[in-house]
Amino acid sequence: MSYFQDKERIFIVFSLIVISLFLSPYFILGDDAHIRVHDNLDSNLAWYKVLAESGQIAGSLQSRIPQIINGLPRNALGTEYSMIVWLYVWFPTMIAYGISQAITRFFAFIGMYLVLKDHFIKGKDKSLIRIGTALAFALTPFWPSGMLSTLGMPLALWALLHIRNGRGNGLHYLALTLLPFYSSIVLGFFFFLSAMGLLWLSEVIRGKGWNWRFFRAIAYMTAAYLITDYRLLYSFLFDGEPNSRDEYFHARLSFWHSVRLTFKNFLLGHTHVMTVHTLVILPVIFAALFLIWKQRKWVKERIFVFLFVLNFVLSAWYAFWFYKGWLPLTEKFHFLDTFNFARYHFLRPLVLYLLFAIGLKILWDEKFLRKAVPWLVAAQILLLLFTNEEIVHRKKPSVREFYAEQQFNAIKNHIGKPQNSYRIASIGLHPAIAQFNGFYTLDTYNNFYPLSYKYQFRKIIEKELEKNKRIRIYFDEWGGRCYLFTDELGKHYLFKKTSNRRIENIDLNLEPFKQMGGQFIFSSVPIDNALENNLKLDKVFTSKESAWKIYLYEAL
Repeated sequence: MSYFQDKERIFIVFSLIVISLFLSPYFILGDDAHIRVHDNLDSNLAWYKVLAESGQIAGSLQSRIPQIINGLPRNALGTEYSMIVWLYVWFPTMIAYGISQAITRFFAFIGMYLVLKDHFIKGKDKSLIRIGTALAFALTPFWPSGMLSTLGMPLALWALLHIRNGRGNGLHYLALTLLPFYSSIVLGFFFFLSAMGLLWLSEVIRGKGWNWRFFRAIAYMTAAYLITDYRLLYSFLFDGEPNSRDEYFHARLSFWHSVRLTFKNFLLGHTHVMTVHTLVILPVIFAALFLIWKQRKWVKERIFVFLFVLNFVLSAWYAFWFYKGWLPLTEKFHFLDTFNFARYHFLRPLVLYLLFAIGLKILWDEKFLRKAVPWLVAAQILLLLFTNEEIVHRKKPSVREFYAEQQFNAIKNHIGKPQNSYRIASIGLHPAIAQFNGFYTLDTYNNFYPLSYKYQFRKIIEKELEKNKRIRIYFDEWGGRCYLFTDELGKHYLFKKTSNRRIENIDLNLEPFKQMGGQFIFSSVPIDNALENNLKLDKVFTSKESAWKIYLYEAL
């Protein structure tokens, strides 16, 4: 074994140990771990549990989940061909969550390492760059339920580039086959595959030939996604029932607001595809660009230059997708509102970490800068270690405190009726908490649900929406959070038991609430004028294991 091979293996083993330690809090702390709330605890984790217990995992295209909004379309909770769903069937919530994180991060590392080793950073002496970048990429704080939707892109790129270059084999096609079972086409791979299609088309236009093997590989992976995500395809193309996304209006920003958002996204990134690139990666990229300019290496480093321009274009595309200048087009072509084309910026984690690796290589080639490269790699990895969920979310409720199973079991026992015989809604509290605990909720947070239900639910809170323009626009022009919004609480849903907040003057219409089967309201804050709204305080529930104090109100 050569010196370089031995060193590379040591780096790989070290990286796998670091990833394992990074993942360890999920398995050591279990329900006492602290994880992301937004688009995670407040939604997806509860959805998986509801779906696992519904008996409708493989339900028909027309089936419903009665526990949510008196019958949420089964298709709203994703495909049964996604392995993440089955993890929550087979394992307790935090074990499933930890396994999912492990699958995603280990394959992110493998994919980035392979694509750099085989296609971008080939020198034997550059193992630190390849493996350091791959480790950093694997530690990025990705959106958990996105799985490999963004972090799997390097593995797909590795396979497709081999096939494009005529060196494809069964292993590459295996990667293209398995990735659709642990990722989503709308959360990443639609944009990746369409970008690959544009690459294929550009090569045809530039006279490099048709390269049918490359085209077939792109088409094959696309077909795999259309099969695995067949529920989404059906809902988007064939389901004639209007849904909440039909009233999603995204084009509302001014030109200069869009410009500011371009640079904000370019410098800081986005919550669903956090790259943590501002402090280390961006300086490396600009230093490499300066060397290219100074030494006139535009042609030699054309891949780096292309990726640099693409990175900025993706930020601009994201920002200007919300520019109000789109309105004439969105009014004419409705799918521009219902499908989020802004997500092309989900390509940025791949692009930024390729830029980081190539930028480090450019610095490495300068002898006077070579000694800085290991420190830059170490700095980025160290920075990412501090993005561990247990550190970032340590002041938020733990999983146990958030879902408060003991407390909600006490509420269920106090009510004393089968949970499917009545409906509830929550105030100052995410509906996902009640859903996780088996309650049948009239409120929900979902990507799409029947538009008729949105109108029906709106009648309950219409007077509160009239008081507050911000929540009125939020509900009417998006509505993904079908919550009991109040003017006084606004868009806040995490009032812990230590809070002194209270609602002094709520104005709900309980007639439609009761017509929909509503009998109880769970509130995390006291309601001073409850009786004026035909609500009677039944009991207050507290628990040492819960983050909440729950005020149980019964509709009179």
